[in-house]
Amino acid sequence: MTREEIHALLQLLDDPNDEVNQTVTSRILEQGQIILPDLEAAWEGSMDPMHQDRIINLIQEIQTQYNHKQLQKWVLREQNDLLKGVFLISRYQYPDLGMREIEISLDRIIKDVWLELNNNLTALEKVRILNHIIFDVHGFTKNTKNFYSPQNSFINQVLETGKGNPISLAVIYSIIAQRLKLPIFGVNLPKNFILAYRDELVTGSGFDDVMEDILFYINPYNKGAVLGRKEIDYFLKQQKIKPQPSHYQPCSNLEIIVRILHNLIHAYHKSGYREKAELYESVLKMINPPEAQTLK
Repeated sequence: MTREEIHALLQLLDDPNDEVNQTVTSRILEQGQIILPDLEAAWEGSMDPMHQDRIINLIQEIQTQYNHKQLQKWVLREQNDLLKGVFLISRYQYPDLGMREIEISLDRIIKDVWLELNNNLTALEKVRILNHIIFDVHGFTKNTKNFYSPQNSFINQVLETGKGNPISLAVIYSIIAQRLKLPIFGVNLPKNFILAYRDELVTGSGFDDVMEDILFYINPYNKGAVLGRKEIDYFLKQQKIKPQPSHYQPCSNLEIIVRILHNLIHAYHKSGYREKAELYESVLKMINPPEAQTLK
């Protein structure tokens, strides 16, 4: 589409005829990301509030459609990259967010941990260093004051404020650990979210073998407290939850994204932002994994 055609389309956005408006809207949406600068320029040059509202709605719809495609691509081919998955979830709320600014924030923490690590340390000693750098030096902590805030689920906000919920703190912890070649992975524990430190020298396919694979568990929501299986057993008993193998085993990155989406849906419903909740419900439905079960 030529510049003249784009300009003519944008002029027709304020046409009072609904049929004309629907046709114009459809044509603009077909252009995708490439038309965003023109829409932004049209918004800045418009003095008509209704015209501006229509442009804003189009910008948001194009950004959402683009993010949908990126997330679908992640589900199909890039699930091993947890950081990209949580980044894409944040992009729905912060469409101008760039991966580079997330990487810079993480790299500062990774460098501080790396300077303290060496190959002679035990797994527990490595975790103590992680805990010291993440929680003491960089000040990450649980957000008990605003536990149900949606901001607790957006990685850029958690990196900026240093406050998060169980899963966001665990995600940041595990990304840092994995960048440093430490085998620490998420465990989808109901009403919490913890990490497992795996012994990569042990391999197996059965449930008992998987249990032998895990050296210990880590609770980032409690400043990286180290746990054994007995502590998980006790927690599940307290919560009156029947133990399942998935409560003890590392989960997939897709399960982590699903858990974050459920948290966002719950948070937005609780705070009265129905449209935001419906957006993330549509995202959850779009990726539609079989293990998408509500966990809080």
